[in-house]
Amino acid sequence: MPELRTDRLVLRGWRACDLDPWAAMNADPVVREYFPEVLTRAQSEASVSRFQADLDRRGWGWWAVEIAATGEFIGFAGLDPVEDGMPFTGVEAGWRLARRTWGHGYATEAARAAVTHAFERLALPEVLAVTAAGNLRSRAVMDRLGMRYDPAEDFDDPEIPEGSPLRRSVVYRLRAEDRRPGGR
Repeated sequence: MPELRTDRLVLRGWRACDLDPWAAMNADPVVREYFPEVLTRAQSEASVSRFQADLDRRGWGWWAVEIAATGEFIGFAGLDPVEDGMPFTGVEAGWRLARRTWGHGYATEAARAAVTHAFERLALPEVLAVTAAGNLRSRAVMDRLGMRYDPAEDFDDPEIPEGSPLRRSVVYRLRAEDRRPGGR
């Protein structure tokens, strides 16, 4: 399984020492603002097991993200096939970082590394990203990645309960041929 490196970050496999900060992130209601609920420690632990199994099996997926200079775990980023039941298919780029690390450009940097891997190593024709319509922080990352938004693709996420303000979702896409030089 490859590690992805940027100037400031390492996207790598999951370690036992990642579980405590990962569980803390998933229990933070601000970090989980655009998800239906916070996660229990058991749910966080199960997600780490799934993420690492996917990385072991495919060689890509949701990588743990650490700051290269310190080795501090700060969240996750990567790529994953779109879940069944969605009104589209493809490979999704995603990210989630600890709140204390927001505002430093880490999400964009980690996502850019994953998207570059998707195009340059996996030869994918397209990468997409999905979020709740109101998640302006993630939408800004998508914009910085050069992804394109088409309001005609807005949809109600079938995994979010009806009536929830999180149900309305948006899709951003980046095709390999539209990618700017340097992945920007």
